[in-house]
Parts: sequence; structure tokens; C-alpha cells
Amino acid sequence: MEKLDYENFEMLMAEAGRFHGDICPGISIGTRMTMIGLRSIGITDPKGADRKKIMVFVEIDRCIADAVMALTGCRPGKRTMKVKDYGKMAATFINLETGKAVRLVAAMRKGERGPDDFATASDEELFSIAEVEVPLLPGDMPGKPTRRVTCSICGEAIMDGRDIEAGGGFVCKPCAAEKNYYRVLNPVN
Repeated sequence: MEKLDYENFEMLMAEAGRFHGDICPGISIGTRMTMIGLRSIGITDPKGADRKKIMVFVEIDRCIADAVMALTGCRPGKRTMKVKDYGKMAATFINLETGKAVRLVAAMRKGERGPDDFATASDEELFSIAEVEVPLLPGDMPGKPTRRVTCSICGEAIMDGRDIEAGGGFVCKPCAAEKNYYRVLNPVN
């Protein structure tokens, strides 16, 4: 496979579309967002020489996240992509070497722009762009877990400082809030 040209919208959109399964408005937005984000933080080869220098926070679990993943190589499993599902068409790109970070938020509403506009409109027409600071903790970084403790309520392991100290022990966030995304119907053991 040829090396991606991070200034070539059509090539990048085709790559993101292959990864996602089709080219939709979210892939177009995510492609352009990635181009601007990488350029803004000084990353030119995110899947090669710069692969250990980049982290991305995406704020939606839709097509934009797939475009960013396809074009940057960042993934949750590698701890280089963090998904904060706020339902916003936004992403923050961080150069881990320099600390430079930029957050982009899609500035258009559905129906305002056609697919061709994503290739030709100015950065400022498509996105609100802000240089930001992202305080990263050791447990946020790629690599092996920095810490592992056991929840004193459910007994499950908690890694990388995602626990809450309570009553002399450690508690996972769902137990601390008495709220989880699932409900146990029938415990196996």
C-alpha cells in the first residue's frame, strides 16, 4: 500500500471509506478533521515515524471516529485513542512529544454543506478550532498498566487509576456511583 498523502483529501477519504465500509458525511468530516488536526500539531506520518507521538480524543462514537482511527492509526486498544462519547462531532489531537494539542468541532449543521464542500471549504468554515491543553496522567498513556487494584464491592480488577479510594479500600466508578450500564440477570458463579 502506498504511503498516505495527508494533504490529499480524496486519497484520505477513500482510505477512511475502505476502513468504515462506505463514504458518508461523517467520513468526509472526519477526514478533513484529521487533516487539520495532524497539520496543526506537527504530525506528518502518524502511522510511521510519528506513531508514538500522537494521541486523539474523539467525542462521538460514530463515523468520525472511524475516519480518525483509519487515518491516524490511533486505537483504543493501543491507548492512543480515547473515546469520550459526548455526542459531539469533535476531536482533540495531541502531539505527545511537544504537548501541542488542538480541538476541532464541526461548525456546520446537517444539510448546510454538500459532500464536495468538505474538500474545498476553508478550515474555519468547517470547524471551530482551538489550541487546548490536555492534562494527561501516567495511566492515560500507552503501554503497560501503571496500577491494578481490586474493587472492594464487586471484586473486579481496576487498572490505571480509574478507581476511587473509599473506606480504606478501592472502588470502581460504577460501584461508587451505584450505576452501571448493565444489570446482572443470572450470575454464573
